[in-house]
Amino acid sequence: VALYIVDNIRPVLERENLGPARHKIHDLFMEHVMQHAPGYKKLMSWTDHPIMPTPGAVGLLVEKVARSENIDVLGVDIGGATTDVFSVFGGVFNRTVSANLGMSYSISNVLVSAGVENILRWVPFSIDENDLKNRIRNKMIRPTTIPQTLEELIIEQAIAREALRLAFEHHKTMAVGLKGVQQERTISEAFAQTLSGATLVDMMSLALIIGSGGVLSHAPRRVQSALMMLDAFQPEGVTMLSVDSIFMMPHLGVLSEVNEKAATEVFDRDCLIRLGSSICPVGLDKEGKKCIDIVITKNDGTKIEKSVNFGELIRIPLGVGEKAKAIIEPTKNFDVGAGKGKRLETEVEGGVVGVIIDCRGRPLNIPSDPKERVEKLSSWVRALDVYPMEPYERLLKR
Repeated sequence: VALYIVDNIRPVLERENLGPARHKIHDLFMEHVMQHAPGYKKLMSWTDHPIMPTPGAVGLLVEKVARSENIDVLGVDIGGATTDVFSVFGGVFNRTVSANLGMSYSISNVLVSAGVENILRWVPFSIDENDLKNRIRNKMIRPTTIPQTLEELIIEQAIAREALRLAFEHHKTMAVGLKGVQQERTISEAFAQTLSGATLVDMMSLALIIGSGGVLSHAPRRVQSALMMLDAFQPEGVTMLSVDSIFMMPHLGVLSEVNEKAATEVFDRDCLIRLGSSICPVGLDKEGKKCIDIVITKNDGTKIEKSVNFGELIRIPLGVGEKAKAIIEPTKNFDVGAGKGKRLETEVEGGVVGVIIDCRGRPLNIPSDPKERVEKLSSWVRALDVYPMEPYERLLKR
């Protein structure tokens, strides 16, 4: 049995040191697993730089973007067999791989893990459970097929929501603080100490979500990607939504080891597509009651004023790269980042979708009654113009 000695993972009670152990596990993976990949030895002869597995390269880039921008970042890469989640909260990087959650080879595992009822709750039309199960199994045995009709597209995006949700829930259980009776902390942290072993994921502090993988990067309309991430991750407060346009993140992650400045510049200019800021008040109330008042002031002085009720989802046009000042006044039951009922002044940024105001509440509640569910989901589809309306309305009347 091979034995490898690395630095103590917890040298003192107040501090963990996981890096050396992680790096050694990575080295062993490269040595014993990657060596058997077809063409790997030939590829090694072409470069004098270490070859990195895709999740490692993506995670490296996410970590460097968070550090360069000094923000909390959440990244997700949803593939055919796995879904990888990366996060940086408070400067602490975490990566998890949900090996049985994917959109083709592992799609039946999403059905088993989520349950057919949780997938159906995202489908805004009537469909038989057995029909849905058969469609999912057909995708598993024909993994390279893509949706050919609007109906197939909606079903695939419903499954993606559950795969993303489950992968994120798994990530939150792994991205936790130090377990034990003591933690090394600053004076300010001593007065705001979280529970031992509590998750580090703080959705209210999250500044940027990056979505990658075919179902997010290549959705026919960018607003579909935005809504999938809103539904799956349920961000809180003000968060920028974005997608990796051409699956460039792994390559830029490797490039960042050689030239970090060039990698982050290419990522920002050519890779990242900003969908727009989302504003998501946290709280619950009766449907139709006022949730927030918002005033958005553009750089040219133009003002957009909106009053948004609980349960509503609206989009405000704001172009790519365009920034604006936002004054958000929540009612007493809602928090947008400054506390319940407290006014927040912040900066929002536009994108290909614009600014999305999501007053559906947290946690998100979807009616269990099929008719009510279809009506509710359809109202969100119409509000954001998620799908072409003529074929969508025909689908509802079947």
